[in-house]
Amino acid sequence: MPSVTHSSVKVKKMNEELVRQALRHAEYGTKSSIAQATGLSIATCGTLLKEMLASGEALEDEPEASSGGRRARRFAYNADYSYIACIGAVFEQGRPRLMYAIADSAGKVIERRSREVSVLDESAIDTLVGLLLGKYAQIKAVGIGIPGLVHDGVINICDAEKLIGVPLEQRIREKYGVRVIVENDMNLTVYGLYREREWEEPGTLAVMIFVSGCFPGAGLMIDGHIHRGSSRFAGEVSFLPFGISREEQQRRLDAKKTFVPLAAHAVASLAAIVNPALIALTGGQVQESDLAMIRQHCLEFIPPEHMPRLLWLESPEEPYINGLIAMTSESLSYSLELVEKRY
Repeated sequence: MPSVTHSSVKVKKMNEELVRQALRHAEYGTKSSIAQATGLSIATCGTLLKEMLASGEALEDEPEASSGGRRARRFAYNADYSYIACIGAVFEQGRPRLMYAIADSAGKVIERRSREVSVLDESAIDTLVGLLLGKYAQIKAVGIGIPGLVHDGVINICDAEKLIGVPLEQRIREKYGVRVIVENDMNLTVYGLYREREWEEPGTLAVMIFVSGCFPGAGLMIDGHIHRGSSRFAGEVSFLPFGISREEQQRRLDAKKTFVPLAAHAVASLAAIVNPALIALTGGQVQESDLAMIRQHCLEFIPPEHMPRLLWLESPEEPYINGLIAMTSESLSYSLELVEKRY
């Protein structure tokens, strides 16, 4: 049974997060309006706001206009209190590149750039992290997207061979003293795409990428949550039983005549197992004109009423970086039944 002290710490963190989210979602707030929004007492809100003012997380605005009595103090969230650094590793025509963005606590992008690297390894990522932390002292969390998966804290399968076997999250966290997440690029892309769309209820969709020189992979959102699998292997569609060697698989993916049947095999497999409403296809190996042929191949196996809608993403970069920003921002939120994290 948790101790009373431990429970009270949790309650305080929960209350802090309630006030934080209330301020973030409003232009400003008074103690009374925040109490109404959070269900907390005015006294509790006043105490927490005082602490946030002292730390710089909240700012005091001009008092409200008087309605006959004492003018109420107004508070606003300080978006510059904390920043996040987001770094996404990508391959373009076989060349590695690191795209990165700095965002404030309101999600506004402060800086967004890209840099080519000679080798995609720990040193390249570490160097960029160090440069960004040196430039922005407010950075409190770093999110890193990789073309691979992390199992038991170690990068496992990865298109960047130099990253295989590296406990990247632990090393960056221990070296720089910030919160760190390392996530699969397709999980981030499907999360970003999910957030772009309106869903009447939690949705199910997938994003599949086909890039020359790399094996295909997929990101899955099932009922509104990223699905990683028990060992984070979910979405590794290149390991489907195609009945050919991985070398032959890559050869066929690079030839248009054999690409479509192979891609359709992967799409039909996801349709049958995951039953998504939408599968987005992206990467240099797939063109918009391929979708009709892929669909036709799938309909040889999948009943039309269960066939997902196919969407062509000319570039996955926007949902990738947006998913990375969202997930890294949410990593700073206290997560006990307050901030519903879909990752």
